[in-house]
This record gives sequence, C-alpha cells and structure tokens, in this order.
Amino acid sequence: MTRKNQRNSTYVGKNVYICSRKRYRKENMRLVKNTIVTGLFALLLASCGGGNDYSPKPQAYLRIDLPQHAYEVYDTAALPFTFEYGREAAVVWKKDLRGEKWIDIRYPRHKGYVFLTYKALHGAKELAGQVDTSMKFLENHYAYSTGVDEQQFVDKKNRIFGTTYHLKGQNVASTYQFWATDSTRHFLRGSLYIDCTPNNDSLAPVLTYLQEDIDHLIESIRWK
Repeated sequence: MTRKNQRNSTYVGKNVYICSRKRYRKENMRLVKNTIVTGLFALLLASCGGGNDYSPKPQAYLRIDLPQHAYEVYDTAALPFTFEYGREAAVVWKKDLRGEKWIDIRYPRHKGYVFLTYKALHGAKELAGQVDTSMKFLENHYAYSTGVDEQQFVDKKNRIFGTTYHLKGQNVASTYQFWATDSTRHFLRGSLYIDCTPNNDSLAPVLTYLQEDIDHLIESIRWK
C-alpha cells in the first residue's frame, strides 16, 4: 500500500490496514457509478439493432375504399356510338378536330383520366393506320414497363373488335390502353392516366377499379 493510501487507512497489524469509513464510502460510490454506466452502454448497443433477429417490415400503404361499380349510358348526337361509364365519373367533351373527336372521362375522387379519341374510318387502309398509331402511343411507355399483358376482345353480334394492353411496372404513366373498332367505319382509342407521381404499387386498387370500368366501357359500345 502506498503512503498516500496509508494516510487514509487505519493500521491494525503487520502490513494490514483498514480503509477509513469516509474513503470506503467514496470507493463504493465510484463502483456503483461504473456499474450503472456500463449497464446503460450495454442497453444502448442492444437497442441499436445489433442482434440477428431483426427483420425489416414490409412497406405498407393506406387503405383505399372504393364504391361498387355502377354505370349509366352516354348518348349524344355528336358521337356515332353510345357507351356506359362509371357514375362517379364525368364525361368532358374536349375537341372535334380534323375528323377526330376527343373526350375525357374524369374521376375527380381518384384524379384519374380516361382519354378517348374517336376516328371515322374510310377503308381498311385507315384501320391499319389507326392501329399503328395506337401501337406507337403504347411504345412510348415501354421504357418504364416491366411487361405488357395483351387481351383480345371480340363481340361479333355487336361488331366490337378490340385489344386491351395492361402495362406493368411501378413507374408507368399509363397502365391501361385499348382500341376498339367495327372493322369498317369506326375506331376508338383510349388510355388511362392518374394525375400524380407514378407509384403503381400503392395505386393498385384504384388502377384495377378504373381498368374494370374501361373493360365495361368497351363491352357496352353500340355503334350507330
């Protein structure tokens, strides 16, 4: 024991000292403080995720409540066909230019738009040209798509022949496009857009809902 420690201790025998009560109390408090600090540090390390049992939670999206599908007929003398559209939507006439008629079906609640373009046909050559134009519009989205599901639609009784294109991918601006014709006189092209930054995983319920409305629109076409 050093002389300094000896001054703070009581001699009881040969080379045997007992620490004074005051110094013992200080040493004991220092030991308790060190134990507390060490324990807190260990808890801090554990809370930082150092264990092997941590697994990230999947990304969650807000629930979107959608109404039941309900439709009404759109019939105007300005169009040579009728169709049915969702009751929660509004039909807006945009342009009638160079033989093309442009109509929007707007869904204010979901910020959704179905852009329709009608073109009167005069022969098989014009039909081929309109199909080619539709494919060019579709190809503009290929760079952001992970795949395309193509579905044929045939209704011989009402002379509706068409194709729908479901574009997959989180960042695709237009996830659903279609064209429909009677093969001789009428051609209708449509595309679906949502007015927001594309995030099609979170918008999946809305997109599916609007795509079902488009499918119904195609089925309900009646040429005049």
